[in-house]
Amino acid sequence: MRRELDILVTQMHSSGLRYEDAVREFKKQYLREVLVANRGNQCKAAEELGIHRNTLSRTMAELGLSLAEVRAIVKRPPRSERPVFGVVRQGYRQG
Repeated sequence: MRRELDILVTQMHSSGLRYEDAVREFKKQYLREVLVANRGNQCKAAEELGIHRNTLSRTMAELGLSLAEVRAIVKRPPRSERPVFGVVRQGYRQG
């Protein structure tokens, strides 16, 4: 992982990305990843990050990261696209 981070930092520097923009983009992506892992639950995400939920909410607003964007990523597929597990009983009656 350290090597991948080194490569990313080198690419960001060589493309002329300013420090503030790099930090902002890192924070946004990191928070998005934690929120997706917690299925959009801000309380659980904040606990994992070690910050207060209000701080997470404020930081999301500052970064322009919306909860709707996160929820769209973790949204369940339509019923027609979900895998079927188990056998569906049809015409079963107790008698």
